[in-house]
Amino acid sequence: MARKRAPIELPTVDDLFTSQSERDNATLEGVTEIQLALIDPFPGHPFHVKDDEEMERLAESIAENGVLVPLTVRASGAERYGLVSGHRRKRAAEIAGLESVPCIVRSMGDDEAVIAMVDSNLQRETILPSERAFAYSMRLEAMKHQGQRTDLTSAQVAQKSSGRWSRDILAEELGVSKDKVQRFIRLTRLIPELLALVDEGRMKMLPAVEVSHLSEEEQAWLFDAMEAQACTPSHAQTVKMKRYAKDGSLTSALVRSIMEEEKPNQVEQFKIPRKSIARFFRPSATKDEIESRIVRALELLEQAEARRGWQGGA
Repeated sequence: MARKRAPIELPTVDDLFTSQSERDNATLEGVTEIQLALIDPFPGHPFHVKDDEEMERLAESIAENGVLVPLTVRASGAERYGLVSGHRRKRAAEIAGLESVPCIVRSMGDDEAVIAMVDSNLQRETILPSERAFAYSMRLEAMKHQGQRTDLTSAQVAQKSSGRWSRDILAEELGVSKDKVQRFIRLTRLIPELLALVDEGRMKMLPAVEVSHLSEEEQAWLFDAMEAQACTPSHAQTVKMKRYAKDGSLTSALVRSIMEEEKPNQVEQFKIPRKSIARFFRPSATKDEIESRIVRALELLEQAEARRGWQGGA
């Protein structure tokens, strides 16, 4: 007799919008109902809260079941609270028409709150490059503040008291490379128009990082050139712009000129299967040798056809 399978437990909508640590904490700490009107968003919150289909689903779930995982807040003044985690749940509760939501009130300083806010949001499945960039930057600054010692000089502020750099510790805690952390943080120096292109996938990471070294005015020149030519710069082009900018010779006209250069991936390629021409070359012939021989053969053919045309017309 076949054994009856246990039913598969599907995740709730709240599961999809919360981290495991938030759900664990909700079972361990006291929960208080707080009026939505008394809860302020986190200052400079780097993660977007969109009224999209997912938000609609969450709002419908909250309207039916309430907020299952409490928001995390901290006291921010007389009868006011600062939201640390749960921005999407708060927005969904507003859409659902709730007046209050369950909250866990924690006592934490500014830097501790930043770290908690970033960590709770970095567990999302989909994060835009701009969100990750500002989140990494905010968390790094908070870590620097926590690691400062009064006997450190201003040049050493970025270093933890243990002698390790904050960015190294951040990379280790996030499970990514130090270079990746640094590249994302560089994106915070892009003008909004270029950063939006990175989020849309129209501008790649490496060129964007090089562009971040340009001034805002120089970046604006690049954006105008991109709009005019309907294209994005290659990594090589941005490296060239960065080099000219470093010696002070980059101009708007030079940016346009660099952008007009033909990129390798824009050159039309014509390929011939090697087996079709193998009998004309020795097996050890290199790609460059084959290309040179083909071009020379075509030049000779062109000359022969030109002579026949001249003789026929004489």
